[in-house]
Amino acid sequence: MDEARYRQQLTEQGYGEPSLVEWDPGTVNDTHSHDFSASILVLDGEITVTLADGDVTCGPGDTFALSAGAPHAETVGQSGVRFLAGRKSP
Repeated sequence: MDEARYRQQLTEQGYGEPSLVEWDPGTVNDTHSHDFSASILVLDGEITVTLADGDVTCGPGDTFALSAGAPHAETVGQSGVRFLAGRKSP
């Protein structure tokens, strides 16, 4: 998905303006959850999200969304990751 379409989709789904997030290679965020729903569009690099039912790996152009309260962990690939992240209150 391209950035313009992603931004339009966020607006249509009630998300706020997305933030640009950049994480270093090999970053690991242990299992946690958020009190908001989250949606990302990967711009560069790779991120793997670990959920109770398995892993989802996203690269450039991929989107991923989580509902508020969903436990997950994140692992960044060897070249780091840069993504847009939108939040929506439940």
